[in-house]
Amino acid sequence: GKDQSDYKTMTYEGYGPFGIAVFVDTLTDNTTRTVADVRSIFNKFNGTLGTMGSLAYLFDHYAQFTFKKKDGVDMDEMILELIDFGVNDEYDEETDEEKDETTITIYGDPKCFAQIQKYLEDTGLEITGAEFTYVPNDLKEVTDEQRETIEKMVERLEEFDDVQNVYTNMK
Repeated sequence: GKDQSDYKTMTYEGYGPFGIAVFVDTLTDNTTRTVADVRSIFNKFNGTLGTMGSLAYLFDHYAQFTFKKKDGVDMDEMILELIDFGVNDEYDEETDEEKDETTITIYGDPKCFAQIQKYLEDTGLEITGAEFTYVPNDLKEVTDEQRETIEKMVERLEEFDDVQNVYTNMK
């Protein structure tokens, strides 16, 4: 219709306080407004907004899936099968004692998102989360005081409606 907006996904990247790399994923109908909002937060926290792709080498882009672990499923065997779909051979396992359930998180090639999802569904696993994410490949140590400042910056960025996710390389 006439009033339907044209939304674009944009990624902004730069250095926040204390040299921490920051990736900001946005979905916007007004890139001029969004870049001004993002730049103002970087400036308030003594950061600098970089050019697109300037920090891409610090992060790996993945398709991330989280699902409930099923009894009788051999994870090592499953991962071997999923490697054909670009899934990493390492996975995260988290047990919730209260709910008496274990969730598994795997990371794979974003281009294989649909194939990974189909495999998990065909295997009868209950997917609890599926998204694209950036994982830092070099974490930077910060003090508690620095962490507090960086977290304030991330919170301020996340307050904007256009911001979908904020990633940092803070340990």
